[in-house]
Amino acid sequence: MKILVTGGAGFIGSEFVRQTVTKGYNTVVVDSLTYAGDIERLKEVKDSINFYQVDITDADSLKEVFEREKPAIVVHFAAESHVDRSILDPHSFIKTNIEGTLNLLELSRQYKVQRFINISTDEVYGELGEVGKFKEDSPLCPNSPYSVSKAAQDMLARAYSRTYGLPVITVRPSNNYGQWQYPEKLIPVVIVKALKDEPIPVYGQGLNIREWLYVSDCAEAVIEIMEKGRDGEVYNVASGIEKRNIEVVKSILDLLGKPHTLIEFVKDRPGHDYRYSMDVTKIERELNWKAKTDFETGLKKTVKWYVENIEWVERKIDYLREYWGKVYKN
Repeated sequence: MKILVTGGAGFIGSEFVRQTVTKGYNTVVVDSLTYAGDIERLKEVKDSINFYQVDITDADSLKEVFEREKPAIVVHFAAESHVDRSILDPHSFIKTNIEGTLNLLELSRQYKVQRFINISTDEVYGELGEVGKFKEDSPLCPNSPYSVSKAAQDMLARAYSRTYGLPVITVRPSNNYGQWQYPEKLIPVVIVKALKDEPIPVYGQGLNIREWLYVSDCAEAVIEIMEKGRDGEVYNVASGIEKRNIEVVKSILDLLGKPHTLIEFVKDRPGHDYRYSMDVTKIERELNWKAKTDFETGLKKTVKWYVENIEWVERKIDYLREYWGKVYKN
């Protein structure tokens, strides 16, 4: 069975591609290779995939891929995904996440795709207080340009399911971490700066809470949903592991043997959601899926990978420093 994976050279998408190739799927990858995409993530499976450098907002080029490959399944990871960037430049998020998704849904309808897996995020639900968990039918209440664009993406997918009968399933994962994550997200930023003994920016007092999911567990869940999920449904994918940001930062410093004095509290991000947490009863009950990796094990693996692959970050460091200067302001 042929799978077309958008954003397959990205952080989570590349892990999914590596796993589908291992499982014997005929995998086609579409990725525009923006700053966050990197073909190097696919080096171990490059001879087993068909790769197209195509932007999902380019409907004509995307149609050529569908015409040539005629995929049975589309798994849609491609997205602008970083909240801070969405605050700096919301336009690119609206274009990619909404217009790009519309192109994919329309082509999937035209080419009679058997299943469309829409990869969303827990951020579409908004924020929680100290207690409670979001369920799949919880109201959407996004608070950043990024999460708004993803909520719109979800509603487009729902519309194509209801209006046109396209077999869509939406997946809402919690915060992912692991190898190959571009160093603009919390965990790799902390690792890279700590390795260089540089101040580590932490928003507010670091009290915001996130639910952390190791990337290989997330990819496994998406495969399970792709193979066994019910059309028209939404599935939360999470670990149940909640940590305050400051806890995560201190854990990384401890693993690297670096002092906590590197922590530098900076002005909080506008509209910063306090807490995310999701109920995963549905996927556990229906698909018998549960995250395997505890946070301590996953974090050790992640830190070890960055230490051993610091040259990958070094190749991007000039661009990153310019970005960090724009975002982390006291």
